Amino acid sequence: MDIDKFKSVAVRKPDYELLKGLCNEKFRSPASMISKLVNDYVEFQAKKKNITLEKYVREVLNVQSNASGDKKVRRKSKRSN
Repeated sequence: MDIDKFKSVAVRKPDYELLKGLCNEKFRSPASMISKLVNDYVEFQAKKKNITLEKYVREVLNVQSNASGDKKVRRKSKRSN
């Protein structure tokens, strides 16, 4: 398996059983169902914040990369006069 394309995640057993049930109902694999859930949630949050999907994705990825220390982002400092 290509580790650059796929990652493993731990899911609690009751959630996994529910995921399997949803997958059987919709004829999807667990990976496809998780992707669908994530994408639907991202679309929902972008609409809720009234911003474009692309902008919301950039914001989420920027926050994630800053938290992991992968990327440094310059922020404007607030000066009080």
